[in-house]
Amino acid sequence: MNSNPHNFIAIEGPIGVGKTTLARKLAEVLGSDLILEEAEENPFLERFYQDPKTGALPTQLYFLFQRVRQLQEVRQSDMFNPVRVADYLIDKDRLFARSTLDNDELRLYEQVYNNLTIDAPKPDLVIYLQASVPVLMERIKKRGRSAENPITKEYLDTICNAYTDFFFYYDQSPLLIVNASGIDLVENEADFNMLLEQISRTTSGKNYFNPHPA
Repeated sequence: MNSNPHNFIAIEGPIGVGKTTLARKLAEVLGSDLILEEAEENPFLERFYQDPKTGALPTQLYFLFQRVRQLQEVRQSDMFNPVRVADYLIDKDRLFARSTLDNDELRLYEQVYNNLTIDAPKPDLVIYLQASVPVLMERIKKRGRSAENPITKEYLDTICNAYTDFFFYYDQSPLLIVNASGIDLVENEADFNMLLEQISRTTSGKNYFNPHPA
């Protein structure tokens, strides 16, 4: 994609929507560095899915420290690299914290967050992948990760609503909102090429990509 105008692309959306698989494919096509959340490294995540009340705070703090470390390394690395693609936006950390922590835990989390030096690079483009909760449930089931078996429709409803609210007000970077429910951006080349074209056009404001399945 020679016409790609972006140096840093962040992909966001709820669990199961396809952030990481799309990030991998974009990075491959663009020849870019790939920044992944690496959720499987979080030792508290499975505990959180099984018992959100006891697992939420350590899960969230682990992710916060992981994301801050990764993005600081990006700041310190070779800034002449042509493109970077990440499967998360640092802002998601507070989004999840406010959705999963109780009031006391959230106050503690906010104290930790506010005392960290977060010098995250600003994306040139944020891609927000949307899908309905039934589609997300089906995709989570299809990939067959045992740790994700306890995920409920109610939890996904909460997270999807939090994303909707967050991106309704988001104006920090150009935003491309993609309806990913009925398309396959990884296995279907026609769908993926349509997205590439849309990415090359998106340089400002809030934009919507709602294609018919190819």
